[in-house]
Amino acid sequence: MAKGAKIEGLTYEQAFAELEKIVKELEGEIHSLDESLTLFERGQALAKYCSNLLEKAELKVKELSNDGELREID
Repeated sequence: MAKGAKIEGLTYEQAFAELEKIVKELEGEIHSLDESLTLFERGQALAKYCSNLLEKAELKVKELSNDGELREID
């Protein structure tokens, strides 16, 4: 996915893969302050998006269970 592309509409896997790439890039390469801030901001937005998708999935699982409690899957 191209950097700067809209985050909405990405699957969880796509967003998480881009987030991982950004983290590796920030850890391994030297960037200007502006580039680093841009990458960091994109990473923060992707992390928030992934978290929201996970929360929605958890709510859906709770709705589908009988008592609204999450259970461990063996």
